[in-house]
Amino acid sequence: MKKSLGTTVHAMPTPVWLVGTYDSAGKPNLATVAWGGVCCSDPASVTVSLRKARHSYDAILERQAFTVNIPSNAFVRAADYAGIVSGRDADKFAVAGLTPVRSDLVDAPYVAEFPIVIECRLSKTVEIGVHTQFIGEIVDIKADESVLDGNGLPDPAKVMPLVYAPTNRTYYALGEMIAKGFDIGKELMK
Repeated sequence: MKKSLGTTVHAMPTPVWLVGTYDSAGKPNLATVAWGGVCCSDPASVTVSLRKARHSYDAILERQAFTVNIPSNAFVRAADYAGIVSGRDADKFAVAGLTPVRSDLVDAPYVAEFPIVIECRLSKTVEIGVHTQFIGEIVDIKADESVLDGNGLPDPAKVMPLVYAPTNRTYYALGEMIAKGFDIGKELMK
């Protein structure tokens, strides 16, 4: 028997992404978001949701661009910090010991130390209650060679991305691979 939990946000896990932007003064900033994900495959697009009060909100609208920086679990402290301090009050890159890199493709910085970065051009905004959903068309994905598999694609076991459980505000490391997608389900087709 299932118990009703009401209309709260208990979807889990959510990604831990750091959104990179430049503010109106050109200062690089990071905002940690857990409300995000892939939203379209053609054109390849991701979405992140922010409240209007966030420093990154105006930056995305002004620059029409953002990056999604995927940290490995070694950067959990920096990821948490970037989500609890405002970029209006602190240089999050400097405090967290991270290096901003100017994208050649979009008007936003990315994090040199993180294994994967997704460079996005803002394609649409959607107002949803207290959050605005920013849909970014992917212009490029960059990955450290050290996290690529034999086919040249990111290997989750090497990336070691963080995931977040909003239910109890905790971070987790990605677990072990248990099956191949578009494969294990075929067993039920026999």
